[in-house]
Amino acid sequence: MRISKTWSFILFLPFLICFVLFLVVPFAYGLYISFHQWSIFGGNGGFVGFDNYVSILTPGNVYSNAFYNGLKNTLIFVAISVIPLVVISLALALVIDSIPDKLKVFYRTIFFISYAVSVTAVSAIFKWLFTGNGGYVNNVMNTFGLGALNWLNDQPLAWIAILIATVWWTIGFNMILFINALDEVDRNLYEAASLDGANWWQRFSNITFPSIKGVFVFLTIITVIASFNLYGQTLLITAGGPSQSTTSLIMVIQQMVFNQNNLGMASAMSMLMGLVMVLIVAAQYLYTLRKD
Repeated sequence: MRISKTWSFILFLPFLICFVLFLVVPFAYGLYISFHQWSIFGGNGGFVGFDNYVSILTPGNVYSNAFYNGLKNTLIFVAISVIPLVVISLALALVIDSIPDKLKVFYRTIFFISYAVSVTAVSAIFKWLFTGNGGYVNNVMNTFGLGALNWLNDQPLAWIAILIATVWWTIGFNMILFINALDEVDRNLYEAASLDGANWWQRFSNITFPSIKGVFVFLTIITVIASFNLYGQTLLITAGGPSQSTTSLIMVIQQMVFNQNNLGMASAMSMLMGLVMVLIVAAQYLYTLRKD
């Protein structure tokens, strides 16, 4: 049955309204605030042009130091987290895809449950696990004579603790999408490859990965975006320490709003953060296209 253009527009309208209300309007308002001296209680303190951006981008002042430290820490987390989050979830999906169908639903559910847990609960669990005195991990290490480590107050241990918590918490989402992609691969291709004597790696590299490459690229991009939005884990597990080495850019923006009451500067930082994210994702996408 052919749907008229009017009905097509009516069906599309709710999405368009939500897109404008929850993305376009907040972005435009944030951009507007970034050109003003703005506080929570005092409101608009006047137009300042690009002064907020100049303060952030000029090395040596307090705003620039805070922004670049937060950006550096965020980029570190993106660099160390994207590969494990994508590769481990793909490995789990491949393992689950190889087991009998009756068990697939059970294991899908088991690994996806963690994604439904709030970041507050996840952070509380892993803060207890990695606490220096009396933490479960250190107790186990002491039992085996390895000695306790100061996980949350030394680097790179603090990043390792945050990374482990993040992988445990979010890996189920990527895994489910990989499993759904694997379900769409034509099984006849595997049978033909087996008859030709292809081993596991040959089947994976010539059949499996090309078939799910689109999903792989998509998940890599959204994982970069998600890792760039690091906030809850660092706030609740390490409180940005040690010595602000895990203070993410979003934490800096949050502190700028609620500690310094400077919405104009926080909005300018948010705009620059968004620009960096767009540039990274665009470079990633163009690199993928070039390889294809």
